[in-house]
Amino acid sequence: MSRPPARSPRGELIVVCALLAAGAFSVAFVLLYAFDANTQLLAVSLGLAVGALALAGVVAGKWVVDQRKAVEARPRLVDEALEREVAGTIVQGAEGVSRRRLIVGAAAAAGAGVTAAAVAPLASLGPGDVSAQLKATPWRAGVTLVDDNGDPIGVDQLEVGSWLTAFPRGGDPRQLGASIVVVQVAEEYLDLPPERRDWAPRGIMAFSKICTHAGCAVALFRYPTYEPTSQRPALVCPCHYSTFDVGRSSKVVFGPAGRPLPQLPLRIEPDGTLVAAGDLSGAIGPAWWGVRRS
Repeated sequence: MSRPPARSPRGELIVVCALLAAGAFSVAFVLLYAFDANTQLLAVSLGLAVGALALAGVVAGKWVVDQRKAVEARPRLVDEALEREVAGTIVQGAEGVSRRRLIVGAAAAAGAGVTAAAVAPLASLGPGDVSAQLKATPWRAGVTLVDDNGDPIGVDQLEVGSWLTAFPRGGDPRQLGASIVVVQVAEEYLDLPPERRDWAPRGIMAFSKICTHAGCAVALFRYPTYEPTSQRPALVCPCHYSTFDVGRSSKVVFGPAGRPLPQLPLRIEPDGTLVAAGDLSGAIGPAWWGVRRS
C-alpha cells in the first residue's frame, strides 16, 4: 500500500494551540476555585476548556488523522502477510504528522490541566471543620444590631406582632451565625426560664434564623390576631414547617426540628438602639452539622 498523504501543518498547529488553551483554561478554573469562587467565571473557564478540547478533537479528526478508507477481502482468518501489512499501515498512519512530539506534549499538558480541574471541586464534597464554624459567631456583648443596609435597629422600628432580620455591626453577613430574626410580642406571652427573663426587654427577642432541622432560613412569623382561635406567637420554617414558640425560648411545638432555635440575649441602649447582651445560646443549625464520621 502507498504511504498516507501528508497531513495539514496548519491543522496540527491548531490542534496544539487548542490543547494548550484547554490546559490554560483548566488551570484558570483551579485558580479561580481556590482564590475567587465566582460561579460565572468558573463556568466560563471550564466551558472554554471543554470547548478547546472539542476543537482539538474535531481538527485532529479532519486534518491530522488519516482519512483514507479501504475495504479488502480476507479469505483466511489468519494471514501472516496481511497482518504484517496492516501493522505497517498503522505505523505509517503517524508518519505524516510533522509535529508529533509537540502534539503529544500539548495533549499531556491539556490532560494534566483538565484532570486538576476535575479533581479540585472534590475539596467541597465534605465538611472540613464545619463544627468549629458553627460554634464561632460574630455576636458578643455590646454588638449593635443593624439591618441589611448597615443602619442600627432601634426599638421604634418594632411593634407588637412585628419582626425583622438583623445582622451584627462590623460582622460578615455571610457568616453562618450572623443572621438573626428579631420579634416583639406582648409580655403576656413570655414564659421564659429565670436565667432568660432579662433577654427580652419590652418583649423583644432575637433568635438564629437558621432552622435546627435542615438549615433552611426561618422566614415566617405567626402572631395571634383573634384570641379565641389563634395560637401562641411562633416562628415557622417554610421548608418543613417546624414551628418554634418564641415566648417559650423558641420551644419546638410542631414539625421535625429536634431542638429550639439558639436565642440571642438583647438589651436596649439609652438611645433606643438594640445591642446584643452576649453570644447565641447554642450552636446554630441542625445538630448533625457538628457530627464527624470516622
